Amino acid sequence: MSMRQMLVWLLRMAGVAMLSALVFVFAPFEWMTAIHRWIGLGELDYTPLLSYLTRTLSALYAILGAILLFMSLEPNRYRPLIRFLGVLAIVGGIGVTILGATLRLPLFWAATEGPLTVLLGIALIVLAITRRGGRD
Repeated sequence: MSMRQMLVWLLRMAGVAMLSALVFVFAPFEWMTAIHRWIGLGELDYTPLLSYLTRTLSALYAILGAILLFMSLEPNRYRPLIRFLGVLAIVGGIGVTILGATLRLPLFWAATEGPLTVLLGIALIVLAITRRGGRD
């Protein structure tokens, strides 16, 4: 598999994963409450602000997923943006790791979301660093 093919695959896998957050833009709040309880964080009380923030964050994840899928169609064209998103993922992943530890989120969450985001960022940078495979 070429570097270009790996980059396309990574963009598409990450894009689909992030686009799946669209479900929670429209999901009943009771689903969020059940998940909150299931991961050991106790009861989640409804407030309009909490509902707004969880839904808009889900929408932003979905938008980013759609952008990643779009960029996978012409990775050579979007190579500088892909590298920039890689840097943002590394910085954001470090921040999310620190935040997860500070907020005492469950270990599986704190040990996966941030570090996996850092790894995604590193992979995006490495795969987008050189132009391989010619034109798209």
